[in-house]
Amino acid sequence: MTDSASSPRTRPLGGTRVFPVGMGAMTLTQVPGYDEARAVRTVHAALDAGVTLFDTADVYGPAAGYGVNESMLAKAVADYPGSVDHVVVATKGGHLRPGDQEWDTDGRPEHLRRACEDSLRRLGLEALPLYLHHRPDPKVPYAETMGGLRDLYEAGLIRRAGISNANPEQIRLAHGILGDALVAVENEYSPGFRSSEPEIALCEELGLAFLAWGPFGGMRQAKGLGARYAAFEDVARERGVSTYQVVLAWQLHRSQVVVPIPGASRPESVRDSAAAAGLALSGGELARLERDEP
Repeated sequence: MTDSASSPRTRPLGGTRVFPVGMGAMTLTQVPGYDEARAVRTVHAALDAGVTLFDTADVYGPAAGYGVNESMLAKAVADYPGSVDHVVVATKGGHLRPGDQEWDTDGRPEHLRRACEDSLRRLGLEALPLYLHHRPDPKVPYAETMGGLRDLYEAGLIRRAGISNANPEQIRLAHGILGDALVAVENEYSPGFRSSEPEIALCEELGLAFLAWGPFGGMRQAKGLGARYAAFEDVARERGVSTYQVVLAWQLHRSQVVVPIPGASRPESVRDSAAAAGLALSGGELARLERDEP
């Protein structure tokens, strides 16, 4: 993977370009007693800061019913006073939530079709800008699921396709079935979770965007990763910015295909994350962040 001297202001996503830092919408609603008005303000703050990619899913809670997060995001975008023509809303299907602490998968093409149509209705769109299969279903052959995703693309229900939580073999299989319709892979990646390096390298090879979920990697609970996070904290202190900004800037320097999608539930958080797009790290700083010791 390659480093760059600075973070460009946009990154490619299947024929369009998006702001280098996206926003994960899950934490807007999947928190106890979420505040809808604050959630709307947070989305508007993201738009004001230049964010153009928003990631949601039909299964994002609260667990009381499907589509809560999608509906809230649609309302927030619709209520924004400025132009939203450039906004890409990415949503996902194929994950289930039977109960508050229960998760399951359904990769059948017929389920994806129903899920896609429901997401279209909630988001108020004729075609989804980016639709991702959320998680492989061990009960359904992956090729069969990808065939269902291709059917949605050929039917004009989605403009771009993506996959999430996929390994290199699954990415290659999906690319073979979907071809140019496949534009993105969404996997976990953070300073404390670097096992997605092979997937990032493959995205570079295939010309796919890599959407990094969980980019902060549980920093507040990462006691066993202290040495690595200490380096990020040291650089942040020296630069007068938050550690979160340094983490995102490091990811942007890792590869031109990486688009982190940090979650946010407050306007202050999303503004801070968006500012990472303008934070250029030096070669010396990057070397410090790559070492096991600060």
